[in-house]
Amino acid sequence: MVSAASRSTSAASLVFVASVLLIAPFAPAWCVLLALAAAVWRILVAVGYIAPLKRFPGMRFLLGAVTAALVIAVAVSFRTLNGLAAGTALLLVMGALKLMESRSRRDDGIVTGVALFMVLASALAAQSLARVPLYLLTLWGACAAIALIADRSGALAPRAALRLSARALAMSLPLAAACFLFFPRLEGQFWALQRNNEATTGLTDEMSPGNITRIAADYEPAFRVRFEGGQKPPQESLYWRGIVLNDFDGLTWRRDRLKYYAPVPIEMLGEPLRYRITLEPSNQRWLFALDTLDRTSRNDVRMSRQDRQISMNEPITGVLSYDATSYLTTRSQGELSKYGRRFETMLPLERNPRARALALDLRARTRTDAEFARAVLDWFRDNGLQYTVEPGETTIDSVDTTLFDSKLGFCGHFASAYATMMRAAGVPARIVTGYLGGEWNPVGAYFIVNQSDAHAWTEIWLEGSGWTRIDPTAVVAPERLTRGIVELMADSMPATTVFLHYTWVNQVRQLLDGASHWWQERVVDFNLRAQMDLLRKLGFDSPSWQHLGWAFTAGLIVWIAWVTLTLRRSVARAKPDRIGRAWIRATRKLARVAPERDLSEGPMEYAHRVGTQRPDLAERIVALATLYTRLRFGRDASHQDVARFEREVRNLAVQ
Repeated sequence: MVSAASRSTSAASLVFVASVLLIAPFAPAWCVLLALAAAVWRILVAVGYIAPLKRFPGMRFLLGAVTAALVIAVAVSFRTLNGLAAGTALLLVMGALKLMESRSRRDDGIVTGVALFMVLASALAAQSLARVPLYLLTLWGACAAIALIADRSGALAPRAALRLSARALAMSLPLAAACFLFFPRLEGQFWALQRNNEATTGLTDEMSPGNITRIAADYEPAFRVRFEGGQKPPQESLYWRGIVLNDFDGLTWRRDRLKYYAPVPIEMLGEPLRYRITLEPSNQRWLFALDTLDRTSRNDVRMSRQDRQISMNEPITGVLSYDATSYLTTRSQGELSKYGRRFETMLPLERNPRARALALDLRARTRTDAEFARAVLDWFRDNGLQYTVEPGETTIDSVDTTLFDSKLGFCGHFASAYATMMRAAGVPARIVTGYLGGEWNPVGAYFIVNQSDAHAWTEIWLEGSGWTRIDPTAVVAPERLTRGIVELMADSMPATTVFLHYTWVNQVRQLLDGASHWWQERVVDFNLRAQMDLLRKLGFDSPSWQHLGWAFTAGLIVWIAWVTLTLRRSVARAKPDRIGRAWIRATRKLARVAPERDLSEGPMEYAHRVGTQRPDLAERIVALATLYTRLRFGRDASHQDVARFEREVRNLAVQ
């Protein structure tokens, strides 16, 4: 037999477990395990498998000591108790302790409230479309648990509680829509749960032979791009500029932030391309934009004037969207300074001697820097270099190994080799890492740029043109400009990418990704500007915050009126519950042998009156009325008691 109190405790514990599983990816493992263990223990106690903890002298002191120890443990894990991440972890362990000591319905209500707060924390941490059904299911269960906790008679079955919860949530949807559409929003992000410190883009501010190769098999999205007006630039023009590397030790290229020289202004030519990028969390500061970037929409984005690299002040721990404008054609309006030229031609003298000698030989045969740049590209094309994701091991003279020994390389190898030869001949050069191309998603009409699209190319300084993009991979493997790495190197990709070659798999994947991107753009990124655009569509020529307030107030009034009318109609035609319906059936049977029950007549008074007229039924009718009174006005009635009462009514035979 499961009592009403046991049902409420089990419901609160199950909702707590669901909320813990939602927050688990963003909380310390020990906090999650502690909370789950406490919830499982509490459920076993509620159903009677194990005995509850017995109170003993000093138990309050022990709980206080354990609480203090857990608070200290959270503080040590996060080095603070401030912020959403530390607060969520603290809420986890405090909820676990509350489960351990809970004994009343009030305690069950507190546990359910803690679970709701953890659902909110999970929603702040991750707003992906895939998690929305999980949030809704947990919220549904929490509302049902609250209904079971409030029902002391035990007449409310779990199914009825779920129906009641679903109805209440459905009635709240119009208010939620009004709040979403018209409640004034502030720009910016005010919360974020910390993720792991590992970067997910695979691109950092240094590049060694092979480090870009290692992410070639990673087919996870890096970012998505939607061009304004349905534009779809050619695939070979989609160079997504990221990190600029300008310091080389013979093996590794790095970004040197300490050396600065006067930037050279550039003129943007041609028609601008306007687009919106939705960047996945990377735990790094770098942003990406189509080369060459003119401006972005965010005020918190920094752009280096020296090399037009863009970044944030803080690591990107959540999905980030920003608008940008780029030009595919530019022209320099000045000359590179002497310090800039010296800095961008520095090389370690003792490294890669064969590549340096080759560069000097080719330079001696050409007249200008542009001719020399073309001569090196011709050499790359004519001397058996091969593009591969498995270039093998290299040496400390990595460029010599690539050009003369293995002749195998990925984009990073060729970009490094080309930049080295340029610098060896006195031509300023630097490496740019980012992404090339992208997969067109016809469902959402946008590009998906995956981690496997990571790419590296070279920029060299040419007089009269300025910094000019040179991609040596384009002469070694020209098809890379129009085909993705997974398609191009299918035989070298992991077995998990085999499924990507099936048309129906790609169609399903694009459909799901399109739905997820729509959710991100239309719901998660719905901001103040989108609200103002909506008001313009509703007829407000110059909308303001006041118009948002009026629209929200109007929506709130309409919702209150609708709920009031709905509840009034519902109350007017409300049906008795199970206990009431069974008692009505019993009185109808007894009406055959005695006058009908008066509305002011209590159940016991009515039973005694009928028993007086039918002494043969008196004992049974009084017992039935006593059971009804206990179920109706008593506490903690079980389902078994209600079912027994219904059975007694069915078996009541009146002749």
